[in-house]
Amino acid sequence: MDVNEISFENLPKAVAHLVKEIGEIKLLIQNVQVYESKELSIPIGIEEASRLIGKAKPTIYALVRQRKIPSYKYGKKLYFFKEELLEWISKGKKKTIQEIESEVLKYNHNRNKDYGRK
Repeated sequence: MDVNEISFENLPKAVAHLVKEIGEIKLLIQNVQVYESKELSIPIGIEEASRLIGKAKPTIYALVRQRKIPSYKYGKKLYFFKEELLEWISKGKKKTIQEIESEVLKYNHNRNKDYGRK
């Protein structure tokens, strides 16, 4: 259906077309999410972990020894899970100045509110 052809007379047809298109888009998104979740749950070796987090292999070995990075050992081989490494990276997020200022304002607001009760 051509978008330029939409008129009051063919509005039901246009709506039906849009509903069909949305259904197809929804199905594509669901398939991508299933694929990504399956991909994340496959264990990876140190080479791929190194590429994923952007650290050299010796650095990763040091982090594993210090128990600072999530890892698994089976025999002499180290394994990692992508979702755990990505979560580990996200925990190291540094707050922006706006986030810090927002927290300060929120803290001061709550503190002043509590102070007024006493």
